[in-house]
Amino acid sequence: MSFARTGLRTLRSLPSAQVYRSSNILNQRRLISDEARKLIDNAVHSNPLVVFMKGTPEAPQCGFSRAVCQILDVQGVPREKIVSYNCLEDQELRSAIKEYSEWPTIPQVYIKGEFVGGCDIVLGMHQSGELENLLIKEGLAPPLPEAEPAPKA
Repeated sequence: MSFARTGLRTLRSLPSAQVYRSSNILNQRRLISDEARKLIDNAVHSNPLVVFMKGTPEAPQCGFSRAVCQILDVQGVPREKIVSYNCLEDQELRSAIKEYSEWPTIPQVYIKGEFVGGCDIVLGMHQSGELENLLIKEGLAPPLPEAEPAPKA
């Protein structure tokens, strides 16, 4: 009985935000099955560019997924380098990917095993030039050709 009381006192002494966040993470870890976690881990770590989206790159079924695909096209990423998973075809994947990344929305972009973000983050990175640098660095997009100097008159 004293062990339980000590544990309760410890919990009460912690800031409520910390207790909430810790219990939230534990709950999320329990909600995603080990099999789903293993499948997502394998997909994310064995492919250089993975997009979990609604639809496919050829036929996106959501404006945000379409925007991510268009940004990758503009950046010069060949379609064959994009491994995509249609979250509309698999309800378990749709909920598991949100728990896996602790990110509530789809699409989700992963580069070299790292979660990059959703549509808003990818758009911001595109606008700042950060996405282009990352894609070139990871060999997913061709570098821009060197600008030729203007001829002297």
